[in-house]
Amino acid sequence: MTAELGGWTDEALRVAAALAAGVLIGIERGWRLRTRRAGTRVAGVRTFTMLGLAGGMAGLLGAKGQPIVGASIAIGAVAILVLAYSKSLKERHDATSAVAALVTLAIGFLAGSGSAGLAIAAAAVTVLVLALRAELHGFVSKLDERDVKALARFGVIALGVLPFLPDQPMGPYGAWNPAKLWWVVVLVTGFSFAGYVANRMFGARHGTIATALIGGAYSSTAVTQSLAQRLGSKDAAGAEPAGIALASAVMYLRVIVLVAVLATRILVPFIIVILPPLLVAWAAGWWLYRKAPKVEGPSPPGNPIALLPALGFLLFVALAAVAARWAEGRFGEQGIALLLLIMGSMDVDAAIVTAGGLPVSAITPDLAALALGGTILANMAVKLGVTLAYARKAGTAAALALGASMVTLAGSLLIGWLTL
Repeated sequence: MTAELGGWTDEALRVAAALAAGVLIGIERGWRLRTRRAGTRVAGVRTFTMLGLAGGMAGLLGAKGQPIVGASIAIGAVAILVLAYSKSLKERHDATSAVAALVTLAIGFLAGSGSAGLAIAAAAVTVLVLALRAELHGFVSKLDERDVKALARFGVIALGVLPFLPDQPMGPYGAWNPAKLWWVVVLVTGFSFAGYVANRMFGARHGTIATALIGGAYSSTAVTQSLAQRLGSKDAAGAEPAGIALASAVMYLRVIVLVAVLATRILVPFIIVILPPLLVAWAAGWWLYRKAPKVEGPSPPGNPIALLPALGFLLFVALAAVAARWAEGRFGEQGIALLLLIMGSMDVDAAIVTAGGLPVSAITPDLAALALGGTILANMAVKLGVTLAYARKAGTAAALALGASMVTLAGSLLIGWLTL
């Protein structure tokens, strides 16, 4: 009796999920079409609710060994939709409601087939997309040819290559996993693309501070150079020191995210090392921001989504992985720590990736965290030099902010080294 009740309950939940999906989408469509004259709307809340229910029953019957009956219900519903919307499509040239009806039927079928949770999630995303009509159209109207090409490049990097790469150790010392190596490229260029999109949407309006926060997510060094150069010229508006400090503050958060994703086992000791300079960097940036006038600033570096730089980064990471495996066998964990430090002075991301790809026995988490912290200290020294070289005396406040964070990081590294 319990088993029968459990089976019945499961089926009821499937159909209820399909019904709920239809209600959600139907409410949005009914509200969107509320201003149309009575009798001119093809479908509203009731129709979409019944479409979800029909899809749910079709999926349930198919899962219970009645695929022909389930397919007949789905095909019949599609046929009715085609007949109902054919005239509306010709008159209004708007297929949104027709497509939403088909999606509702498909979501209901998915719920009835046994994936109730996924169906509810799909319904929520569908409602969100339908509700953001004005915002999405406004965003698309702001795009130019360069933006579309940037999206296409990122699509190739993220979706066009990764599914076809083998997920297994290959190459010298078994140091290369093609899928994981390419995932690194996807992750790093994803930061770049997010910053690029955000800059196109908000950067020009919110000025130098937004430029620093956006650009710092993918190239705090490039943002520092841009703002320091402007600060040293006659075009400086006053917010550049805050921008330089905040770009590095964002960088600290960015490397923590990268370590959490790519080198999870060293996350805790790494946070212990990085947290004090992170807090100092944000405090210094906030203080300079409070003193800075609200002005428009330069845009961050242009579109960063380029295939050749991404492939160059991939090559560097692959070579670094081989070097790390070689150093592991030749010098032990001390040699690996030195290698990470040298590598990170050129590219912090590559050092993080290499640390994450090493075997657990190659280097202790504490020593790896100290090595990565040293790479960040070297990177901060480069930005300090760039600031002083381009901004000169005008960059004193920004240099002091960077210096305060560096001193804190050096102290944190020293304490960590003494406690090893």
